[in-house]
Amino acid sequence: MIPFSILDLSPIIAGNTAAQAFHNTLNLAQHAEQLGYNRYWLAEHHNMPGVASAATSVVIGYVAGGTKTIRVGSGGIMLPNHSPLVIAEQFGTLESLYPSRIDLGLGRAPGSDQATARALRRNGTGPDTFPQDVIELQRYFQPDDSNQFVQAVPGNGLNIPIWLLGSSTFGAQLAAILGLPYTFASHFAPAELMRALHVYRTKFKPSATLEKPYAMVATNVIAADTDAEAQRLFTSVQQQFLYIRRGQARQMQPPVDDLTDRWPAYELAGIESVFRFSAVGSQQTVKQKLANFIEQTQADELIISAPIFDHQARKHSLTLTAQVREALAARQEELAVV
Repeated sequence: MIPFSILDLSPIIAGNTAAQAFHNTLNLAQHAEQLGYNRYWLAEHHNMPGVASAATSVVIGYVAGGTKTIRVGSGGIMLPNHSPLVIAEQFGTLESLYPSRIDLGLGRAPGSDQATARALRRNGTGPDTFPQDVIELQRYFQPDDSNQFVQAVPGNGLNIPIWLLGSSTFGAQLAAILGLPYTFASHFAPAELMRALHVYRTKFKPSATLEKPYAMVATNVIAADTDAEAQRLFTSVQQQFLYIRRGQARQMQPPVDDLTDRWPAYELAGIESVFRFSAVGSQQTVKQKLANFIEQTQADELIISAPIFDHQARKHSLTLTAQVREALAARQEELAVV
């Protein structure tokens, strides 16, 4: 069975603090490690009241320091916000502290609005120079080179996997050209998923990093004991997106029984496509939806976003999802025997 991994934004729930969000993130990562998840990624967002993982490299270090075997990384670092040298040094430090456990996922989007981008002190050309910045970053991880005047210390000579993240065909094409693993953000931007996977796989060029394409696909998974309870838990992330679309981003709100009591139909209709590939329901429902999703995408790995207001319910969702993974693996073995 393909590996399952976790994507986390360290959600700050209504009435709580970033400190508690970080404690929950570490506890969830430890739980995921025990359940056999492959990697645990943190995402960079800025100026978002409900997201605590803005200083992504710092949070990665916190999680890696509190776990033992699970890979920890970025999903992703928004490279337009940063100097490639600084990211090389940060991840060189992380790899030096936690060898063979660090992933560097890179995104082209700023992860913020224009005012926040200016506050980050980066110019507006970052997305345009993304391919050159990725190549520059790769060079900093190469072995010592006397011809390279500027070197990342720590960083040079370290084997840190670089992933490209995307929600369109641009990132897919760049990952294919550079021979890098690719992750598609279908948990919130599913429209171009199948086209991007086709572009990546058909245009892929083997590299020193990767011999053949490796595509990890993101999906929301909210699992509970019943379909009704899972749908109720799912209303928290639905509300998050609705508030963001209104320009009113806030801390994660508690779940509600019925969104139609609070939101007009046209706004609710607008987010249906966003969550097209979400697996929300009981264990049996999630099993069927994930089996269909894996068959449809032929993904090499799934990375699961499970944004749930209640921490214990979130842990329970990951437990149920891990059991789904094992059930799918057992079914796959049965079919292979037949």
